[in-house]
Amino acid sequence: MPQVLIHFDEATLQAIDRIAPAAKRQRADFIRRAVKDALFLRETERMREAYRLQPDAEEAAEVWELPEEWKE
Repeated sequence: MPQVLIHFDEATLQAIDRIAPAAKRQRADFIRRAVKDALFLRETERMREAYRLQPDAEEAAEVWELPEEWKE
């Protein structure tokens, strides 16, 4: 798996470590999950907007109102 170097300010790193300590790769797993969640939300919003602008049918536009309920 490719690696990426990310710099955090001290306050952010301390907040991450309170939630997901560096031990047992919890910190890396937490950051990885946070990035995946952010990407999922952005893509969902993009699709929601596309369907809002051009829904398959008027009723179908309402289905996209709460994409956060689709999360794993």
